[in-house]
Amino acid sequence: MTTRVDFYQLSRDPVERVAVMLARKVLQAGQRLLVVSEDPGQRAVIGRELWRAGPEEFLANGEADGAYAECQPILLSDRAEAANGARMVLLADGKWRPEALQFERALLLFGAAETEAARALWRELDDAEGVTREIHKQDEGGRWRAGG
Repeated sequence: MTTRVDFYQLSRDPVERVAVMLARKVLQAGQRLLVVSEDPGQRAVIGRELWRAGPEEFLANGEADGAYAECQPILLSDRAEAANGARMVLLADGKWRPEALQFERALLLFGAAETEAARALWRELDDAEGVTREIHKQDEGGRWRAGG
């Protein structure tokens, strides 16, 4: 199995806004998503923003320790374990977890404080078998550009 690791360098928009944008794309592709953060407060903000994504476009989600976790299209958790069968994981807290390589696609969101760790991970994954990588940066107009 090949895992694609997408690095999203946050420079303009907050984590929750980027998480909503990516979650919407994942669901539009007919997939499920696991959003991981050790911070319960951050998970709560992301969950709230997913519900507020728009009256016709709200993005249903729930916590991994909640009822019917396996049915949630977007599952929020502190661990990279997809009770909902997701093949995509979004690491919202900027922390890499080796378990992310068990998914088809891992989306690592990182800010200025995590830049050095993200660079080190990029180099580490350079030699990893079955891993492809891509970096995404936001321009001043708010559009995301892929490169690297």
